Amino acid sequence: MSNPAFADIGACVFDAYGTLFDVHSAVGRSREALGDKADAISVLWRQKQLEYTWLRSLMGAYVDFWQITGDGLDYALAANEVDDAELRRRLMDLYLSLDAYPDVTGALDRLRAGGKKTAILSNGAPAMLEAAVTSANLGARLDAALSVDELRVFKPDARVYRLAVERLGVEAGRICFVSTNAWDACGAAYFGFNVAWLNRFGQKPERLPGAPAAVISTLAELPALLGL
Repeated sequence: MSNPAFADIGACVFDAYGTLFDVHSAVGRSREALGDKADAISVLWRQKQLEYTWLRSLMGAYVDFWQITGDGLDYALAANEVDDAELRRRLMDLYLSLDAYPDVTGALDRLRAGGKKTAILSNGAPAMLEAAVTSANLGARLDAALSVDELRVFKPDARVYRLAVERLGVEAGRICFVSTNAWDACGAAYFGFNVAWLNRFGQKPERLPGAPAAVISTLAELPALLGL
């Protein structure tokens, strides 16, 4: 069902990791090697990856997302007493070809058929995004894959969201932003986007400024939200 907040949308902008790409699929493909530590490592890897983006932004100590991804993995492996350089290398390589969620391609195709611009806006380093988009065969389904790297600051800094406005040539109020990460959805809404929070995992809302205009559980719901 269409939502009035999304009646005049010119572009749909998506977070990448956790929204289009399954961040746990790298560990999922290495489950045999990690055994009963696999889930704990994957969850902690993601947790530290996000924490380091926020902390480094506050510290003014930027490094790109590839470095942060490696640092987060190193922490998770050490915390679980795994010391295996070859396994670490394999997990990092797998992060360049994460599985796309099964609802991604169909939703993007419907949005583009409806005349909407589509783009990624991500913390990911440019080379990471290029690899993930190519691996998932999304290149022809996106107008742009925008990285924070040129700004040297991570979400939810307002400068990141403004990058989408500038690059796509669409004002904030006509951008539908979609993220599975509730903190990102709040940040984007606070900036001025019309946000559809993709609550894939039944999370509780964050206690932060910025309220999503809609909550969906799958990307298959998004086109109808825009009246397509």
